[in-house]
Amino acid sequence: MSKLNLDPTTIQKWRQDIVFKENVLGDDYTFHSTWGIFSPEAVDEGSRLLLEHVDFKATDNCLDVGCGYGVLGMVCAKKAPQGRSVLLDKDFVAVDYARKNCALNGLNNTEVILSNGFSAVGDRKFDIILSNLPAKVSKEQHYLYLYDALQHLSEGGRFYVVTINGLREFISRTFKEVFGNYEKLKQGKTYTIAMAEKR
Repeated sequence: MSKLNLDPTTIQKWRQDIVFKENVLGDDYTFHSTWGIFSPEAVDEGSRLLLEHVDFKATDNCLDVGCGYGVLGMVCAKKAPQGRSVLLDKDFVAVDYARKNCALNGLNNTEVILSNGFSAVGDRKFDIILSNLPAKVSKEQHYLYLYDALQHLSEGGRFYVVTINGLREFISRTFKEVFGNYEKLKQGKTYTIAMAEKR
């Protein structure tokens, strides 16, 4: 097996922030990220598709669970400027970058918290909860997310998720079980967007 010859300049470059600009739902953002965070060089297709199907009101209080470097929560903050957007992640590196990106983009109606799932949210309630649900976690972890989302939604609040298509039947079944309702908003080639409402 041949050895990859990398010069010190390349390795040093990899340690620096990845910086890119993107337009999401008509607004321009600058993102800083790093290797080891999900989709570090561009806003991923699933998150973009999810955001296209969220019905925002200016006063919505939003929660982004598993925020990574902050895409979903930042767009929430921009689209609901009179509400507050809370971003959670269990990875301290992701939390650092999400805080940096919120500040860099002037999103002062945000709060970024290190949290294992919903553990650090306390008793707060939200109008919108969003998550790019990971595929490679246990069904127990998915159930915890769903039950915690139900607990932290205001009456009439909505839980939006994007998943790979292979999880769509599981999400349909568990949303109906936990929330009593399920709506498939979009099924693309790779991802499905689903929503449940607290009634």
